[in-house]
Amino acid sequence: MEYQNILVELEEQIGIIKLNRPEVRNALDAQTLTEISCALETLENDEGVGVIVITGAGEKSFAAGADIRQLREKQPLDALIPGMSGVYRRIENCNKVTIAAINGFALGGGCELAMACDIRIAADHAKFGLPELNLSIIPGAGGTQRLARIIGKGRAVDMILTGEMLTAKQAEDIGLVSRAVPMEELWQAVKAKAEKILAKGPFAVRMVKLVINHGFDANMDTALVIEKLAQSVLFGSQDKQEGTQAFLDKRQALFKGM
Repeated sequence: MEYQNILVELEEQIGIIKLNRPEVRNALDAQTLTEISCALETLENDEGVGVIVITGAGEKSFAAGADIRQLREKQPLDALIPGMSGVYRRIENCNKVTIAAINGFALGGGCELAMACDIRIAADHAKFGLPELNLSIIPGAGGTQRLARIIGKGRAVDMILTGEMLTAKQAEDIGLVSRAVPMEELWQAVKAKAEKILAKGPFAVRMVKLVINHGFDANMDTALVIEKLAQSVLFGSQDKQEGTQAFLDKRQALFKGM
């Protein structure tokens, strides 16, 4: 696919999806969402990519949310189409680790995009908010559900009902982001995080995402069964043999993802 609204880059084992509409604060229109989905599939199927980073062009905005002009034309049944919510669910269930490098405003659908990623690292000037109620709609791309699971129900209700924006430091304090760093250090912080993950057994990384995502909302007994089954698969893997032997040999493991 020829991309018009995003840039797709590779840096060693890191795939980068960069929203590239800085003139409209990287607003998420239908074309942009289609391109994100296509790029995600391409990077997900690239065996040389271990981590996918999603970020925005420029230093002002990660993603300012949905395109309001398109939103104004929405009809009742449009809310039942997967759309933005479907793209974000694909990101959440991606078999590669996803990191949001939040380089500015992450509002509405932009905040929801960040929350769909596994890890969030923000520039210290970034701002977060879900202002949808100002338009008499709700955060409808997973915002009401993911925010409560990430920061807790009480804080999520407060943030959504008031529409108040959080600074990067406030977001870090309540666990919405892992770290807030100066803008000039953002990429290095993201790259360092990615490199730590890339050093792990890729099969185990994939399995732990599956276990956490599918076990989180299950009862404890069911979640522990999922965990046991995943561990059983990993116990039979070549990477487990390599990882344990490398530890005993006091050398770096050479994982093959199998």
